[in-house]
Amino acid sequence: MPRHSESGRPIDPVYGPDALREWDADAKLGEPGSYPFTRGVYPTMYTGRPWTMRQYAGFGTATESNARYKQLIENGTMGLSVAFDLPTQMGHDSDAPIAHGEVGKVGVAIDSVEDMRVLFDGIPLDKVSTSMTINAPAALLLLLYQLVAEEQGIDPAKLTGTIQNDVLKEYIARGTYIFPPKPSLRLIADIFKYCRAEIPRWNTISISGYHMAEAGATPAQEIAFTLADGIQYVRTAVAAGMDVDDFAPRLSFFFVARTTILEEVAKFRAARRIWARVMKEEFGARNPKSLMLRFHTQTAGVALTAQQPEVNLARVTVQGLAAVLGGTQSLHTNSFDEAIALPTDKSARLALRTQQVLAYETDVTATVDPFAGSFVVESMTDDVEAAALDLMEQVEQRGGAVDAIEQGYQKNEIERSAYAIAQEQESGERVVVGVNRFVSAAEEPYEPMRVDPAIERQQADRLARLRAGRDQGAVDAALTELRKAAEGSDNVLYPMREALRARATVGEVCNLLREVWGAYVPSEVF
Repeated sequence: MPRHSESGRPIDPVYGPDALREWDADAKLGEPGSYPFTRGVYPTMYTGRPWTMRQYAGFGTATESNARYKQLIENGTMGLSVAFDLPTQMGHDSDAPIAHGEVGKVGVAIDSVEDMRVLFDGIPLDKVSTSMTINAPAALLLLLYQLVAEEQGIDPAKLTGTIQNDVLKEYIARGTYIFPPKPSLRLIADIFKYCRAEIPRWNTISISGYHMAEAGATPAQEIAFTLADGIQYVRTAVAAGMDVDDFAPRLSFFFVARTTILEEVAKFRAARRIWARVMKEEFGARNPKSLMLRFHTQTAGVALTAQQPEVNLARVTVQGLAAVLGGTQSLHTNSFDEAIALPTDKSARLALRTQQVLAYETDVTATVDPFAGSFVVESMTDDVEAAALDLMEQVEQRGGAVDAIEQGYQKNEIERSAYAIAQEQESGERVVVGVNRFVSAAEEPYEPMRVDPAIERQQADRLARLRAGRDQGAVDAALTELRKAAEGSDNVLYPMREALRARATVGEVCNLLREVWGAYVPSEVF
């Protein structure tokens, strides 16, 4: 029985030169580090140094997360990746009624500059690269990070890292949006301008396909809808008066790595090629860095199973290998127990050790683009590219990413794919080891890590002390200036920074912007 790729294309038992349609190696491959970057964005890739090893972490209070970060750094993590709790992601303070039961659960609770100060206590911010998985309130968390760095005596020009800041995929697949698309895009353009002037080494956005893939998107859908969002962000910035080469070099992307190694490698290579051509041909970018699709990868959380959780170690290893063979710039490997609870210290360390084995005990770092010229990988790269371009054209025909979102196009396509996957798993056609095949009669007990529910009260007490001890007049004055900027056309990040410096909270700032810009409500098409 013939097999098919995740994107629905047939996989032939044998590939040869005839599989390479309209093959022009110079046009499709080029050299590593050269247009169209199919073979990687840098000439030497990992032969000079390995990818950045990030471990996504954050839970409970800032104090607890700070201890985990220090442990990860001690164990060899090259960059930090911050997980925020749901109230923070939605722009609510920990003592807001809507935050009840969610404080510190899926990430760390950050309500003010005081929490951010504790989160990075003892960590020199000019020596580490920090990624923050935050979207609608991304500007606030970036500014809090800058304020803490300044307290450490660090010039913001020395800060390196990334904010996810990709709100369009929130409307498609994830749901942690706050404002409607138009003001959200205005805020993103303000961030681009602010960072160019104030934090020039910062990656201003990580355009994410990961969450779409976790929701059920195929590899072709993942890169198509992600690149369509990227095109929308570039158009927004250009419309706001920015030259494409002033901001495009700081754009980055975020993809998943599945266990299907061959198609994943093809997906990453196709994404680089498509983006390079779009930036050159549609936007006229001249700086080679503007043409580079640089990306972070995370192994597939949705593939982790609570049944026989140790099997996840094998899944994560294979997925990490796919990301490396595909040329990722940084990587997070999931912990084997994440389908059950937050990772323990041991499981987080094992996840990092997995990357270190790939980097230092295998030979995949000895050469650039190991699969280049492979009949199967080159053919699959063409297949994924063609499928993605077809989907991107469907988005364009609907008016672009925002209009297509309002029409429910991307979400509906992803839901159809997710339903097909669920059917295949239920029928046994898609094997999930330990779940629908190779099942153990008795599972060994596993003691998960748990978040203390007292954290919610502790955060509320911290907020009460903060509000009692701050200069409320200064806070009110700063928020008034922020309101003026939000109602007008000035860059909102400057008054936002001063409000946060005066110890306004994340919730207070976001609530003010909700009053001015409104809150997004999905259309009935969803």
